[in-house]
Amino acid sequence: MSALGLPPGPLTMFAIGAHPDDIEIGCGATLLSLTSRGNVDLRTLVATGTPERQEEARRAAEAFGASREPVFGGLPDARLPEHWGAVKDLLHAFRDDNPRPDVVFVPRSEDAHQDHRLLGDLVPTVWRGPLVLHYEIPKWDGDLGRPNVYLPVSEADATHKVGLLNSLFPSQHGRDWWDDEFFLSIMRLRGAEAQQGPRGDNGERRGSRYAEAFSASKLIISTE
Repeated sequence: MSALGLPPGPLTMFAIGAHPDDIEIGCGATLLSLTSRGNVDLRTLVATGTPERQEEARRAAEAFGASREPVFGGLPDARLPEHWGAVKDLLHAFRDDNPRPDVVFVPRSEDAHQDHRLLGDLVPTVWRGPLVLHYEIPKWDGDLGRPNVYLPVSEADATHKVGLLNSLFPSQHGRDWWDDEFFLSIMRLRGAEAQQGPRGDNGERRGSRYAEAFSASKLIISTE
């Protein structure tokens, strides 16, 4: 495993989700970690959502460090493949109305949910050049893959993410999988995978106990 550091200076990030809470579940701790360093412009796009769910997403965007309110597509939940052209237009409009990003976060193209999967397929065709990181959304489908990019997060950011999920998305509390253990367990698993070699001489881990994981199908290294 090789470790690379993010360059200093301004960072523009887009986070794209099919549904309110996708972004926060998939990469919320990463967003908290990166926006806390300052000089980060985070902008979000959510393709679907009822008025109630959109209000949850507005509050969540602010809490997770977004620079402005989310852009909403207003498309029907669980039906995005039927609206392929509208989804493509939505992504292009978001691209054209915003500065060029350094990083774009989006669901995995192998995700079992059809809405997530469509965004994962389309985003790399809309943004060519920026780093596209596909986040994972754990759920009952059992569709977790083998990520190849890890971002270790502090225990404070991991627990803060879970606390925000609980407070900002009350509409989801009735789901049988929605609890602290569920969200912390996947970050703990990815944290173990992200450990950088054996423990040091003093017995301490090299890296964080928690991490969020992503897939990147293409990475270009620039020497400029």
